[in-house]
Amino acid sequence: MSDIQFGLDTFGDVTIDDAGERTPGHQVIRDVVTQAIIADQAGIDAIGLGEHHRDDYAISSPDMVLAAIAGQTSRIRLGTAVTVLSSDDPVRVYERFATLDAVSSGRAEITLGRGSFTESFPLFGFDLDQYEMLFTEKLDMFSKLLTEKPVSWQGSHRPPLFGANVYPKTAAGRIPTWIGVGGSPESVIRSVRYEIPMMLAIIGGDPARFAPYVDLYHRAADELQIERMPLGAHSPGHIAATDELAREQLFPHFKTNRDRIGAERGWPPTTRADFDNEADNGSLYVGSPETVARRIASTITTLGLDRFDLKYSNGPMPHSELTASIELYGSRVIPMVKDILGR
Repeated sequence: MSDIQFGLDTFGDVTIDDAGERTPGHQVIRDVVTQAIIADQAGIDAIGLGEHHRDDYAISSPDMVLAAIAGQTSRIRLGTAVTVLSSDDPVRVYERFATLDAVSSGRAEITLGRGSFTESFPLFGFDLDQYEMLFTEKLDMFSKLLTEKPVSWQGSHRPPLFGANVYPKTAAGRIPTWIGVGGSPESVIRSVRYEIPMMLAIIGGDPARFAPYVDLYHRAADELQIERMPLGAHSPGHIAATDELAREQLFPHFKTNRDRIGAERGWPPTTRADFDNEADNGSLYVGSPETVARRIASTITTLGLDRFDLKYSNGPMPHSELTASIELYGSRVIPMVKDILGR
């Protein structure tokens, strides 16, 4: 590894203001644009916006928000975290991001995934019973579209393509693309077979538990005689002046977010002990710049990462605290990580 990239991710979590009142979704979207501008000015390499179709997240159309960001930034890469390919059309996804790539002068990227929520399936007329088939077929089609050559493809979810061209073409000839992987061997092998780099979603537990998947990723590339690809990881966190302040700011919002999702999925309520254990030993990068930098550097070293994305929005934390965290990540954390790693 040489040049490690550092990104930020957000789902556009619906926030509260400094008075504790819920922020309207339209303002949350404008705030995300402001956050991306701050990240660009702070020297952060990339920002990824998640796609959701529910009331606790404001962003349902990441490419539209990214286009707005493109017009007010100059260097930061503009991507997703993730694009729910299973309930979208691969041709339209490619066209939208090729267009974003044009208006941003080559800064677009995509992270493809199944999505951890399922609201988009009934919303767009897809059957959840076809969850696996939809992602498999659409990824197969998308991998062909990435070549920007005429595409012939046939599957069961839509009519076939015969020598179809997709426009616009990008200046570089390909949009940088990742596959979001939650940690199954099948997903790792799929990433390698399609020659699309893997972005690990590490949202709980010791990051070292993903080492076997990293080993499989590299071994599969060697066995298939594919050039080794970059490796990324995405994890939640928050940065403030001190460890104590960062935890006090994050915990109530982290709990609100986890408990709401947990109520839908049968998880027990999140306790402060759970939170502190995850912050001390797991995949929650919360604390002072020094603490967060040490933990990120450790994860990069343990897994051999080329890219680390901090998911900086975790529940309804106020915009003011999010922007302060972004500024510290760019001005303090990233330089410290590079110093620790000797990069």
